[in-house]
Formats: sequence, structure tokens, C-alpha cells
Amino acid sequence: MTAANKRAPPAFYTTVFGVTAAAIVAFLVVGALIVAGLVWQTNRVLIEQVLQTLAAEAQVLRATETSDGIEALKRAIDARVELPGPSLYYLEDTSSTKLAGNLSRLPPELASGTGGGVFSYSQRGGASEADRLAAGLPVRLNGGGLLIVARDIEDQRALATRIRLLALAGLGCLGLGGLGLGLVIGRSVLRRVDSMRKASRAIMAGNLEQRLPRTHTGDELDRLAESFNAMLNRIEQLMHGLREVSDNIAHDLKTPLNRLRNRAETTLRDATTIKELQEGLGQAIEAADDIIKTFDSLLLIARLEAGAVSATLEDVDVGAVVRDVVELYEPVAEEAHLLLTCEVADDVVVRANRRLVGQAVANLIDNAIKYANRRSKGVANGDEPSVGNVRVSVVARHGGVRINVSDDGPGIDAKDRQRAIERFVRLEKSRTAPGTGLGLSLVAAVARLHGGSIRLEDNSPGLRAVLDLPAGP
Repeated sequence: MTAANKRAPPAFYTTVFGVTAAAIVAFLVVGALIVAGLVWQTNRVLIEQVLQTLAAEAQVLRATETSDGIEALKRAIDARVELPGPSLYYLEDTSSTKLAGNLSRLPPELASGTGGGVFSYSQRGGASEADRLAAGLPVRLNGGGLLIVARDIEDQRALATRIRLLALAGLGCLGLGGLGLGLVIGRSVLRRVDSMRKASRAIMAGNLEQRLPRTHTGDELDRLAESFNAMLNRIEQLMHGLREVSDNIAHDLKTPLNRLRNRAETTLRDATTIKELQEGLGQAIEAADDIIKTFDSLLLIARLEAGAVSATLEDVDVGAVVRDVVELYEPVAEEAHLLLTCEVADDVVVRANRRLVGQAVANLIDNAIKYANRRSKGVANGDEPSVGNVRVSVVARHGGVRINVSDDGPGIDAKDRQRAIERFVRLEKSRTAPGTGLGLSLVAAVARLHGGSIRLEDNSPGLRAVLDLPAGP
């Protein structure tokens, strides 16, 4: 059984459940500490209040002993013992003999007579039956005896115990509820992840039209699925483009290779003189040069897309580069009966590769000249031929430069303008016009290298190519 066919793990093995469980454990620990602190603080405050009450009562009893003697104090304690309530007393003389009180013995915790505190005592007497809790205060009498004034706090302790138990029970219920909620969420997430896993297996099996499911909730998994689907769309486009490029390469290279072979075969068969051999070899070399140019363009585009020439960037006067290219193409335009004009702003400097910018502008002008409108119908009547227009302009923009190359030819439909920038795409279906379909692809690669862009627009009539280059990539 392969890993892809293994059963999905239970929900409590999911990351969501693990994170939820860890958060709940941390919450329970913190909650338990808080509850323990509150219980301890509450118990401490209650004991302090009891001790304050005992201190006030001890002052009254000590004043009775001071003013009326030890016998009066005994009577006062006996009277208080007869009253119902949590009050506890113990009176002894200087010989440690018990004189009065309802405590069976002197609490060892208070025997030093130096401070109050909590002690255990037996309600019925006997050292082994100390099952209740009390807070007491020792008082040294003027006659040398010791008086213990105390109060039973067993009810307070029971209340604190109930609070503690209720808090623990609440934390336990909260923990169980949180774990249950984490299990439910984990199962929900597991179902979504499992559906994504199934979709990914279908994609790996070759179904590139499969997409990861989305719930359109905008959560993390939805955004992840959206990103993966966008990546799959791009991969599908690239695969389609790769198939198209392969077909175009086969078509574009098959013709010149056949032409090269036929010329060589014709020369070998028909040439009878050295001059005919030289002409045949020259034509074969020209055909080979066309093929080499195609591969050179492909290699240059690959290098540009890999950023292999980014280290050659320098400050370039774009206006001067464009003027040089326009001057180079003026004879070509004149021969094609086209008017090539140039409007260039001065001192337009960007950080770029001079040779590549020149190559991109040359490709745009070459395309414009190739497809510009040639209005030469007057030649048949002996008149001067009318001319089409190719315009080149360089405009400084905030943070960069814009190069426009426009013609008045047939133009390109809006739906085909983006395709025209792709490699080997030639919108002329018969593919009989000269060219490889790599010119605009090279311009796009140069633009991407410099952090710029290329777009095709309607020139009404004709086409306008707009190349934007930032001041620095």
C-alpha cells in the first residue's frame, strides 16, 4: 500500500487538535494557578478579619482581668462559653493549670503566646480527635496567666474547599469541552485537507484541469487553495505555451532547414562552375545564419529571464540610444516608403543595459516598419508613392522613462495583443512573412529584467508599443 492510499489519520492526530489541546492545557494550568491564588488570598483575608475580631475581644477580656481580677475573667469566659457560636477560649494560670474555657487543651501552635495563628482542635476532646480548624490569639495577662481567644473557622475552610472543587470542576468541564471542540474542528479541517489531498493526487495523475476545492470562507485554507489554484492555472498556461512553442519551433525551423538542404542539394547537383558553387554555398550560409539567429534569440531570452546580465547595468541616456537606433533604421524605412520620425526628450537617464535597451527598441521599430501601411498605389501611374508613418518618442516620466513606437498599419485585435508578446507567436496564420515570432518576446524579457513592462495599444489606426523602464530596476 502506498502512502497516497493510506487511511487518513484520526482527527486527534491533526495539527489543529494538537494546537488546541496545548492551548487548553496551558489555559487550565494558568486557570488552576489563578484559582489557587484566589482561594488562598480569600482564606487569608478571612483569617485576618477573624484575628482582628479576636484582638478586639481579647482587649475587652484583658481589661476585665486588670480591673476586676482573675475570678471576674473566669466568670466572663464561662458566660461566653454558654452562648452558642464558634467562639473558643482557654484560660490557664502561671502553673499551666486550666482555669476556664471550652478548649480541652492549650493549642501547641499558640503555646509561645507571641502571636496568633491557625490550629487544629477536637470538639470532644482527646489529642487524636483534632479534626476541626480554628484561628486563635494568645493574650498574656497581668497576673502572669495565659488566655487563648479563638474562633472556629471550619465553615470557612469548607467554603474554600467547595470553591476550590467547583473551580476545578469548572476547569475540568472547560478542558473537556475545549478538547471536544478541538476534535470537531480537527475533523472539519481534516475533511478539507483530505479533499485537497485527493485533488492533488488527481493533479499528480495528470489531470491538470483539477483544482483544489474552496469553501469561499476566506480562511487560511481557502487562501492557500486560491494560491495553489492560481499556480495550477499558470502551470497549465505554461504547459499549453510549451506545446505551442514546440509546434512553432518545429514549423519555423523545418522550413529553413529544408530550404538549406534543398539549396545544398541543388548546388551539388546542378553547379558546374566555381561561381555557381560559391553562389549556392552563399545561399546555404544565409539560410544557416537565419537559423542561428533564431537560436541566438532564444538563448538571449533565456539569459534575460534568468537575470544573467543584471550585473551589466549602468546609467544610460535612453534618448541617445533611441536616436542611434532610429538613425540606423532610416534607410530601411526609406526603402519601404515609410516616414520614420523621432521625438526624444533630452537627458533621460535610467539604470539599464545599453545594448539590451537598444536591441529592444530596434525590435519594436523593425516590427513597426514591417507592418506599417505602405500606400504605394501611385507608383503604377508614375507618381511618387505615398508613405506610411512610423513614430518613435521618448518621454521622461516620474521615476522612469516611456518609449513609444507606433505605426499606421492594420494593428492587432485587443484579444490577441497579449499573445503577440509570447514566444513564437505569429498572428499571421500562414506564417509566410519573414520573422521568427521572437521580437516582442525579447522586448518583454528586456522589460522584465529592468523591472519595467511592455504593452500593446490601439494607435487608431495601427499599433502602438509602449515600453516603460523605471529609473532603477
